[in-house]
Order: sequence, then structure tokens, then C-alpha cells
Amino acid sequence: MVSAAATTPVLEDAASFQQFTRWQRFVLWLIEWTGFLVIRIIGSTVKIAISWEDGSPGSLDARPFVYSFWHTCMIPAMYLWRNLKIRVMSSDSFDGEYTGRIMQRFGFVKVRGSSSRFAVRALLGMRRALEQGWIAAFTLDGPRGPRFVVKPGPVSLAASTSVPMVVFHIALTDAWVLNTWDKLMIPKPFSRGLMRVSRCIPVPAKADEHQKQRSLEELQAALDRVREFAESKVHQAGTDEFPFYHERS
Repeated sequence: MVSAAATTPVLEDAASFQQFTRWQRFVLWLIEWTGFLVIRIIGSTVKIAISWEDGSPGSLDARPFVYSFWHTCMIPAMYLWRNLKIRVMSSDSFDGEYTGRIMQRFGFVKVRGSSSRFAVRALLGMRRALEQGWIAAFTLDGPRGPRFVVKPGPVSLAASTSVPMVVFHIALTDAWVLNTWDKLMIPKPFSRGLMRVSRCIPVPAKADEHQKQRSLEELQAALDRVREFAESKVHQAGTDEFPFYHERS
């Protein structure tokens, strides 16, 4: 017997898909498969080094954590973190729909909602995932910006679950940068990248507003710090100091 909990996400996806016209559904299907294949092909040629801020090699599989990163490096992050069943927030908009579907192809699990719509529902879904031991991840300046400005979702989630926050940024040596609000980066084939991962940022359980604001400022500072580091050191990716990460199959 299949439980109601197991079938609900499928029904929600089907209902969300039906809100679009037949032409929009065709375009969504086309973008989904084109995006997946392009990222899969290019991603297999890109080599990425990982630098951990605390100095000790970590693991992408370690969990649970509340991860945050900027929207600009979503594509290399999608490929690098694939098949880990990471929970990500996805809106019901057209852009959110195709982005969520591409991410599902790479083994992510989307939780419906966004910073502007159904946020409470989405945060509850992310909270359940963390309590079950999964990773929750936020493109923190998405879905519409402003660019490089944090939102409070990860702090609230960390405070309610006692799961620490971690941030990262991926810089690339060669990329196509789209003329969009987020300056989305598409890696060029055979480019190199450097991912800088912050140390853990704990948030006090049941934090008051003052503590949450302080944690939000720490989150912003950490994201700015890892971005600056990755962008300044990316051309050293593949050296003895920053050896390439060995991809999973």
C-alpha cells in the first residue's frame, strides 16, 4: 500500500503542471530536457576543486545542514551536488517550474514555495526534511533578487531545528554569464572551478529577534567572504593547494 504522504508530492506536481497552457507545458518539457542534457554534458568536462574554510576536508554527503549559496552559481552547484536528494525550494512560477524539473533530473527533491509565495508551507517542508536528516539548500538571493542580498529563511529554519548553517560559492575560470538579474553562470566546456565552503554557523535554538538578526548578518558576511575567496583563487584550482575533487559516478 502507498501512503498518502508518498503520493501527495506527485499530485501537487501534477496540479501545478496543469496550471500552464498546452504550449507552455511543451516549452517546459523542452527546457527541462535541453537544460538537463546540456548541464550533464558540459558538467562532465568541468573540474572543480573544493576548499573548506575550517581547513579540514569535509564531505558533500555530510548532513543535516542548511546550505545557502548565490543564484549565479546554481548550474555548477546543481551538477556537483547531484544525486544527494537535497531538498530545495521551488516556486510555482514558470521559471520555478522548469528549474525545479531540471533539478529533479539531477536527484534533488523540490519543496514547493518561494520567498514571496507559500513561504510558510515551504519552510515547514524543509523543516521536516531536516528533522529526517536530509540537507536543505537555498539559492539565497532567488528567485528574483536583489542580487547578493540574504533572506531570513535559513536562519529561521536553523533556529527551529538546531541544524547549523553552511554557505558556499563556486567561481569558474571560463563561463558564459547571462544578462539576467542574477548573472547566471554557465560553465564553458573543460573549464575549472573552485568551491569555497564556510565553517558552520550555529543559530541558537528558539533564537529571539536580536539573535536572528545577528545570525542573518553572519550569514551575509560568510557568503560575501566565500565568494571573494573563490573568485580570487579560482585560477589556482588544480594546483597542490587546491586539488580537483574526484567526482562521483
